[in-house]
Amino acid sequence: MSSSRMPHLLLHTYFRSSCSARVRTALHLKNLSYEPAYIHLLKQDQLAPSYCTINPSASVPTLTITPLPSSPNHSKIVIRQSLAILEFLDEYFPDTKRLLPEDAIKRARIRELVDILACDVQPPTNLRILRRVKKISEGNDEAVSSWAREIMGAGLEAYDKLVREGRELDGGGRYSVGNEVTMADVCLAPAVEGAVSLCSLKETSLLASSGRERQANTNFVIQLRYGVDVQNLEAVWSIYEELKKVDAFKKGGWRAQPDTPEEFREKE
Repeated sequence: MSSSRMPHLLLHTYFRSSCSARVRTALHLKNLSYEPAYIHLLKQDQLAPSYCTINPSASVPTLTITPLPSSPNHSKIVIRQSLAILEFLDEYFPDTKRLLPEDAIKRARIRELVDILACDVQPPTNLRILRRVKKISEGNDEAVSSWAREIMGAGLEAYDKLVREGRELDGGGRYSVGNEVTMADVCLAPAVEGAVSLCSLKETSLLASSGRERQANTNFVIQLRYGVDVQNLEAVWSIYEELKKVDAFKKGGWRAQPDTPEEFREKE
């Protein structure tokens, strides 16, 4: 389908958001063009009244679809949760790369893996919750890091076990379920990248800091983005290594976004 016959897709995104990365990667897998709109979470752009009108959850991503005028229903469609967006893309653009197969058993296995990451791991380790944990622990960074590390580690370990169990049933495959990239893989790659050590990176340039509170928030994020030894999870790590070779994952990854600071970009 030519771009002139495609609905307009507007994606509110943040380079370091794992939920945004899921959607960016899916759009690239499906060869769907989109217009990015950047929401800087550390600057708290998500709390702006204009954005909260679009997304009352004050989170990213948000996908706004403007159908063609010739469409039977050309009202704007706004979807504010990453998994809902992924399923919508499969159904609204059926001729593109499918993230969920026709086979009901495989779909259930994929959704099971997705839910480990999207329900068990991501919500209690996102920035909003970690800030609250830090406050409750009276500023104890190690307590917050331990919280995130344990939850991420347990979730990825469960994911690893289910992948290995599935491979015993169907003879294996390069990815989470078989030899085709699915919704599970789209969710796994950013989860792994959020769990591995990034503590050598310096994120101070992310903010033109105008006060101690903003600087503290920046340091806070640095200290939480590390600590899980994913390489010990053989199945998860092998899948991640395969996914890094896929062009859509490179384009959708956090190091390759227009709003990624220069010092974090992948070096040639």
